[in-house]
Amino acid sequence: MTVRLVDIAEHLGISVSTVSRVINGKDRVKDETRKRVLEAVEELQYRPNEIARSLRYQNSMTIAVIVPDLSNNFFNLLTKGAATAAKEDNYLTILCNSDYDQKMEQEYMNLLVQKQVDGVILATVCKEKDYFENIITDDMPVVFVDNLPDVDLDFNYVTIDNERAAYDLTAHLIQQGYEDIAVLTGSLHETSAVKRLQGWENAMKSHDMTINQQFIGVGDFRIESGYNMMASMLNRRKRPDAVLAANNYLAYGAIRAAQDKGLLIPDDLYVVCFDAVDKTGLININIPSIIQPAQKIGEVAAETLVKRITDKNYTLYDNIILEPIFKG
Repeated sequence: MTVRLVDIAEHLGISVSTVSRVINGKDRVKDETRKRVLEAVEELQYRPNEIARSLRYQNSMTIAVIVPDLSNNFFNLLTKGAATAAKEDNYLTILCNSDYDQKMEQEYMNLLVQKQVDGVILATVCKEKDYFENIITDDMPVVFVDNLPDVDLDFNYVTIDNERAAYDLTAHLIQQGYEDIAVLTGSLHETSAVKRLQGWENAMKSHDMTINQQFIGVGDFRIESGYNMMASMLNRRKRPDAVLAANNYLAYGAIRAAQDKGLLIPDDLYVVCFDAVDKTGLININIPSIIQPAQKIGEVAAETLVKRITDKNYTLYDNIILEPIFKG
């Protein structure tokens, strides 16, 4: 039976890309991990297929986009932009939905390495260093969007200034006269959630506003999470009079929770958010929003990825920050 890279990876409980880096003599692998891989190579009697290895360095003319929620209009537009830009360079695009599941995201990455996809645009659901040491490789170019890894490694990304955008939204609430301002954000394993929370906190502090810890909601970026966090806040004697939702689905959940309590939007609860709630097609309320240029983010990410793929000497790690639009 022929032993494959994936067999070694499954045997050791590590990623295919890590095994590939060891076998190809690449850096960014811990000594202990390298030793385990080499021992497994001997134990399992792995022999590289030289024909397959030579083919690996020819482009398959396919890229992949991994996002956590294709039903969200932001990621829908992002993938559309990426696929359109990739097509202009004759690349086909594979779409993968991780469903905010880190394990599924890793499985997709392993599969894409096996299928010899040329590169990946990744809206990751994690930020930890150990996780990304297995993803950021020389063999598989990756461009990050939306959520960025918190690592000291070189990588390409395309995003907005999430902290500044959250600051501006919170400042807008303060300027409107609101004082009891809540925030709803996603998992703190995601840098976008962390940055948006930081922006809210910085705005509150710089305007000498009181920060009520009970008005800080941390969950995930789903509608149900927004509903549950807002419902919990509204059940308290001291209620917020405004809320910053870190994405449109959290905003929708918060609005539904308020409406179920008999509250009026925006009279009883003023809501601002990232990305337009009315664009989701779920409700018809005009909510002040920071609109991310989702399609442009996808386009620029694909253009950057193709540069990485086609020019092996391309070592420019662009930190591309695009400007969002405030919609009042």
